[in-house]
Amino acid sequence: MSSAQIKKMLTQGVVDAEVVPEHDALAAATEAGLSAFVVDCDRARNRSAVLRAVVKAIDYPEFFGGNLDALYDCLCDTLLDQKVGLFLWFRHLHSGDPALAEDAEAIALVCNDVVEFGRNNERRFAYAVQHAGAHPAPEPGVDPTPYSGRAEV
Repeated sequence: MSSAQIKKMLTQGVVDAEVVPEHDALAAATEAGLSAFVVDCDRARNRSAVLRAVVKAIDYPEFFGGNLDALYDCLCDTLLDQKVGLFLWFRHLHSGDPALAEDAEAIALVCNDVVEFGRNNERRFAYAVQHAGAHPAPEPGVDPTPYSGRAEV
């Protein structure tokens, strides 16, 4: 896909993660003057964990609320702080998990609302969601990797 086609997706607000590789999307966003962040959702198994991944990626304060209204508010505030705009790449959002299916859709709706907010405030917001299906089933007798990624001692 050409850089011009990716830039067009960025202006529309949604980048198709099935068509555009992460590296190309991030490069095009940066070239377009957008602040680009990767939200690593690989270990997230519920909405709260996805929101923590957003907090970690964008370096939001600890008092960030754990709900979608807080996500919208923080994204809008962050967008207004940018010269041009903001781009989020949601990496490996396991929307195939029953606990995340509805939340993945709700997060996309919040992002769409932020796209509209940006248009109304002379800023650009765009995002991509790289869906990863369901998490693998846990293995009997093997503890799952903690969300932090560090082995517990």
